[in-house]
Amino acid sequence: MELLAVLGCALLLPTVLGEDCPSQCSCWSLGEPWGTGVDCSSRGLRALPALPRLTRILHLHNNSLASIPAGALDGLGHLQELRLWDNPWHCDCHILYLKLWLQDFSAPALARLRCASPAPLRMKPLGQLTGNDLGVCTRLLPTKCLQFFWRDLILIAGAVITLLLVAWALKFSKKLVCQLRLGSRQLRRSIPKTHKVL
Repeated sequence: MELLAVLGCALLLPTVLGEDCPSQCSCWSLGEPWGTGVDCSSRGLRALPALPRLTRILHLHNNSLASIPAGALDGLGHLQELRLWDNPWHCDCHILYLKLWLQDFSAPALARLRCASPAPLRMKPLGQLTGNDLGVCTRLLPTKCLQFFWRDLILIAGAVITLLLVAWALKFSKKLVCQLRLGSRQLRRSIPKTHKVL
């Protein structure tokens, strides 16, 4: 009987947790409507594992994470607690996503993170990084932004050309009106006054 209960719990655990737990981590249920707790701390992780969508508690501290890929945390809309300290964060352009995400999520969590590399930024808090610290991050400029730039440039050029054509048309129409007026005056002078109007 106990064997059936243990087997039943083992079969129902992924359903209760909502999704599969990453193999490198341990997970626990916070109750069905409350989501999942995921402990990936002290596992030597170099990359963020795929996480259950309903993760509410996430422990990633004391690993070998140098950065978090852009967008990796965006799907964790139920997250309430995040521990990221004691990781060797590499503070270059790729850390910008994590910094901005943590500014929105939790200022105290951001305050605990420090850069491990490059050497000039060693031990600098992530929250204090500036654009000058990160250097030129042109590689992160999405292609879509460049496409918007070219579209805007084409639209502006089109608007300028349209304005020039309208200005030319107005100038031409003034000349045409002036010629019509002069032509009608000459026409009136040349009509003989032999006809009487009754």
